[in-house]
Amino acid sequence: MEISASLVRDLREKSGAGMMDCKKALSECNGDMDAAMDYLREKGIAKAEKKGSRIAAEGLANIYIDGNKAVILEVNSETDFVSKNEEFTNMIDTIGNAILKSNATSLEEALEVSLEEGTIADLIVAKTAKIGEKLSFRRMEVVEKASTEVFGAYLHMGGKIAVLTVLEGANEEVAKDVAMQSAAMKPSYVFISDVPESVVAREREVLKEQSMNEGKPADIAEKMVEGRIKKFFKEICLAEQAFIKDGDINVSTYVANNGGAIKKMIRYEVGEGMEKRNDNFAEEVMNQVSGK
Repeated sequence: MEISASLVRDLREKSGAGMMDCKKALSECNGDMDAAMDYLREKGIAKAEKKGSRIAAEGLANIYIDGNKAVILEVNSETDFVSKNEEFTNMIDTIGNAILKSNATSLEEALEVSLEEGTIADLIVAKTAKIGEKLSFRRMEVVEKASTEVFGAYLHMGGKIAVLTVLEGANEEVAKDVAMQSAAMKPSYVFISDVPESVVAREREVLKEQSMNEGKPADIAEKMVEGRIKKFFKEICLAEQAFIKDGDINVSTYVANNGGAIKKMIRYEVGEGMEKRNDNFAEEVMNQVSGK
């Protein structure tokens, strides 16, 4: 019988298995959803489903560059133990290089990129079943630059932090310095103009309260707020931060002194904003041995 695309999609969402596996299961079971689900479970293909509620906040970030195109991505695992596994790192390389060669520009499109067997989404499901942990392709961004621009790429702690920068002019060494700056100093924005007005307003309110609590008159408090807001920008904006290799100048000046200008910065820190597991190393290893 002919298997509809909607039926395949429904089984995929229910089982977590790949599209081709779902289509085959439905064909083998004459379109019976429950029987197809049992078929996938019997084959071990739906093994990843029961891991869906687990926390995957470890993993690695990486950067892939080919000419004027770059991809930065983050793939998560449940434990740091698995993130150091060669099979896991090879999977990330496969994903990154496949996206680099594709036309995908979003995570949704990337998951559907074709590999030798199935899609990237299928690969993640298969590796989840094989490795025995929940694996998650969390985020990615594709960046294309002009021929007059340069990429700067930096990985810290083997990929726990990944930073990609784009500079107009200058050179790759300067661009990498800016990426290292971002990795070390964790800016939230590139320029002051990037900071949302709501963030600035909230900070002003907090600083004003601090000044008033210090017993300063309103007019003095207002001046103190302006000075502290400038300091705030120097902390959260990459271009305004003191350059780590020369504290007498800011990052923007360093780049300008080398004939360039900052255009873009993307910083991924693995697991940022996610709930973390509390397992200790011994428990982590035991979970690997037992396949939990």
